[in-house]
Parts: sequence; C-alpha cells; structure tokens
Amino acid sequence: MNTPRKDIHNSDVPKLCQSCDVRHKGMCGALNANELVDFAKFTRVVKVLAGDVLLQEQGPIRSYANVMRGVLKLTKTMADGRQQIVGLQFAPDFVGRLHQDESPVRVEACSDVEVCSITRNALRKMLEENPALEAKLLHQALREVDQGREWMLALGRKTAHEKVASFLMMMVRQIDPFAGGATTAFDLPLTRAEIGDFLGLTIGTVSRELTRLRRAGVIQISSHRHIDILDLEALRQCAG
Repeated sequence: MNTPRKDIHNSDVPKLCQSCDVRHKGMCGALNANELVDFAKFTRVVKVLAGDVLLQEQGPIRSYANVMRGVLKLTKTMADGRQQIVGLQFAPDFVGRLHQDESPVRVEACSDVEVCSITRNALRKMLEENPALEAKLLHQALREVDQGREWMLALGRKTAHEKVASFLMMMVRQIDPFAGGATTAFDLPLTRAEIGDFLGLTIGTVSRELTRLRRAGVIQISSHRHIDILDLEALRQCAG
C-alpha cells in the first residue's frame, strides 16, 4: 500500500501556510510542519496597497516579512533629495535586514502586495532555536547579493536596448511566482520614468526601446502598462 504524500493539502501544516504557494522557496522552506505551527502563531498576512511604504530609509525595523505576491521597490536618497531605485523584490524575497536596528533602504509597494509579516522579536527567538532557518535566510541574502552584482553588470556594460530587454526578462522570470518559472503577460509594476531611473536611462529612451521591441514583434503593449511577450526567445537574445 502506498503511503500518501504529505504536502500542503493533506499535512499538518497550518491553514495560513497551506494557502501560501511560495513558502517552499522562502524562509519557511527550512521549517517542518510542527515548526510551521509555531511560526504561524506569530505571523499574519498583510495586504499593502501600491504606493504604501513598508520601511523608511534609516527607519526602525520592528518586523520582517516574506513577499507572497506583488512587487516592492527599494530606494535610497542622496543628500540633495534625489532618489535612486536600487532594487526590486518579488515573492518569496525577505523584507528587512537581520541584525540591524534600521533599514538601509526605503521599501515601497509598486503594485498591490501581500506579505507574511512576523515581529522582529519573534523571528529572533526562532532563529536562536532553529539554525536551519538562519541558514535559509543567509542563503536568500546571498542570492540577493548575486542578483545585485548581475544587475550592476547589466547597468555598466549593456546597451539601452539590452537593458530594457533585460528588465522585461526579469519580469518574465519573477513577477508571477505561480507561473511555473515564467509568465508571458503582465502589467509593468513601474512607470516608464521609474524604469528609466532603475536602468539609468531617460524616459524617452525607455519608450523608444519598448516601441522598438513592439515593432520587431517581440512584445505587444496595451493599456500603456500591460505587456504580452510574443517571442520569448527573441527577447532573451535582445537582453544579451
């Protein structure tokens, strides 16, 4: 007789966690069912509207979160008030900086977002009791560092055409955690001005390169922000 597979549908995992399709990839992937029961006692799902701020730059960190869906933007402010988008976060990225009292970046929702939030003290206690959880969070932090280095390469060496195509490829891979690795239709979470800020391009250049991709039959643009990828392989090649 075959033993039934224990998964999110028939295990002792809490209902809150059963409804989370990204938990295996995030920090919760280091927890067993019993540990998830304890974890769920201190967590709650928070819905954040586009434009809401989760953390202020140099503001106190009172809680942490895992992104369940949606996109967050990370920004830093210069002394003269100018802002720069320095990163984006998708499911199941970790929000907040462990072992720091203040956030080094401003974290803002650039689409409607759902996060699984846990208080700072509760997570610290769990980390003390579960080294595997801390190792998982370290792995996520290192993955974010690697992604940042790859993006530095893109910004430093790629042409404007390659940068815009690379940005779209990032959306394809990460904007929808339920798409099984890639999605070919999505709404841009950033305005064209914000995309330009993120890529180090002018808004005019961003618009021209999107138009160039549209005319080449690589993408289709509707409602200004909705993108359909018509030729994924061509887009990958344009990204360099």
